[in-house]
Amino acid sequence: MKKRYTEEQIIGFLKEAAAGTPVKQLCRKHGFSDASFYLWRRKFGGMDVPDAKRLNVMTQ
Repeated sequence: MKKRYTEEQIIGFLKEAAAGTPVKQLCRKHGFSDASFYLWRRKFGGMDVPDAKRLNVMTQ
């Protein structure tokens, strides 16, 4: 299955939200759902890009 967003992009979205951008506005701007955002936050919250890449390698 092809993913629409890379781990780097997802972590960027999470950092935007942490900086104060409202979730609804962020989702509308980048074209994903609230549910996707909260799923990503649960999976990638607190990670940096190298951590996410390591997680991706371990799950494959």
